[in-house]
Amino acid sequence: MLKGARCETAKCPMERQWRNFPPGMHPYRRAKGTEYAKRLREKQKVKRYYGVLEAQFRRVFAQAQRSTQNTGVALLTLLERRLDNVVFKMGLAASRKSARQAILHGHFEVNGVTVDRPSYCVRQGDRVTVKSREASQKLAKAALEASASRPPQGWLQVNLEQMQGLVVALPSREDVQIPVEENLIVEFCSR
Repeated sequence: MLKGARCETAKCPMERQWRNFPPGMHPYRRAKGTEYAKRLREKQKVKRYYGVLEAQFRRVFAQAQRSTQNTGVALLTLLERRLDNVVFKMGLAASRKSARQAILHGHFEVNGVTVDRPSYCVRQGDRVTVKSREASQKLAKAALEASASRPPQGWLQVNLEQMQGLVVALPSREDVQIPVEENLIVEFCSR
């Protein structure tokens, strides 16, 4: 309706079928990603997925290097065990960012003690509960309704009535659901 008469022909700039390349003056000179770029992209993907900064990521990587198991698997399991991720996986927060904010505001307890550090690393047997305050309960109920379609995690046991969860086991590599090649991250950070 608002297109000109030229759009009735094959030369329409909006619907060109013959233009099958990216925009720009030199579209055929797109460089292929280097090996460095591939490794950097994998590391950045994991950092953004878990919402950690570079210094935090380096600290977790150093901790994973000191462990006895495979460094890449240890890195992913340490990131998976962060309290903000556990609260999100239990369904007590709508996203990792909202879980981080709720933890900072003191809405959650671990083994009966208020923890206000999103980077707190949970252990096997830890019990994560929502505080009994009205604001905390209201926040968790809203998140539970929003996350009803999310599949439960095998390493977490959630009691929706009491709004608490138990870390039954430590997460394994199969529990990490992002498509990432951890060996590329280890190669990048080890250089």
